[in-house]
Amino acid sequence: MNNSLHLNRESPIHRLSPEVKIVAVLLFTIVVVVTPREEFAAFAGYAVLIAIVAALARVPAGWLLKRATIELPFVLLAVVLPFAGHGERVEWLGMSLSVEGLYGAWNIFAKGTLGVLASLLLAATTTTRDLIVGLDRLRCPDVITQIMTFMVRYLDVLADDARRMRIARLARGYDPRFLWQVKAFAVGIGALFLRSYERGERVYLAMLSRGYAGRMPVTVGAPAPAAEWVLSAALPVASAGIAVTALLA
Repeated sequence: MNNSLHLNRESPIHRLSPEVKIVAVLLFTIVVVVTPREEFAAFAGYAVLIAIVAALARVPAGWLLKRATIELPFVLLAVVLPFAGHGERVEWLGMSLSVEGLYGAWNIFAKGTLGVLASLLLAATTTTRDLIVGLDRLRCPDVITQIMTFMVRYLDVLADDARRMRIARLARGYDPRFLWQVKAFAVGIGALFLRSYERGERVYLAMLSRGYAGRMPVTVGAPAPAAEWVLSAALPVASAGIAVTALLA
């Protein structure tokens, strides 16, 4: 299974079992989400924790920032809120901004960015296969882990099909840059869906003929030792401590 987000590095974070990293990131994200948006110091502390984990994992800051641009649509939404919000307003550089909108924009930006960075660190330090293994060890429903397994397994196959269909369209003079030729693109998407559906049926029938009974063979190995759980707990515990300190200050 290929994971374009995974960085093959030697670090203590990479060596942790996948299930402990998944739980740590989940708990950290929950703490970030429930933190009141007015606690600016707490969010600064969370950012420091992310920076520490990135340094320990040897994940470059540029790599993280480049891939964090996936949240740009939400940032654009946040930019609109100060202008569209209601209630009390403040003047800034000749613009009238809503105080509630400013808080809302900050809430989306801060929590969204921290969540994206935490997820990127998880992906950078854990292969796709290990992520699925970790979910299996955490007793995630079998149907979910199996769907994820097949999705990752055949994602490259679908990408190759889409690439060949695009080359065929271009060879026939269909340039997707022109709006009036979008029909060919839409037809191609439909054909790709039907081809994928038929391939899925063939794969499923082939699995049944080989003894598939609703569950993949168990190959998850030994669970994470207690020492790894204690080490991974440092992130959510530290973030919870920051949140409590900010609330009591």
